[in-house]
Amino acid sequence: MARTAKIVKDQKKPKFKVRHRNRCRVCGRARAYIRKFEMCRICFRGMALKGEIPGVTKASW
Repeated sequence: MARTAKIVKDQKKPKFKVRHRNRCRVCGRARAYIRKFEMCRICFRGMALKGEIPGVTKASW
């Protein structure tokens, strides 16, 4: 989980547009971010397995 200071810092508008950092809406993680769902891979996987994300199923073939 990201430190509270990092999350608060990223909520403010940056001086330059390229300094914006995408963060997970659930835990605040900055890496492994999935844009379509606005969350990190860890939260995405957990929520998908619980069935909390509509339209997402585990692949099996």
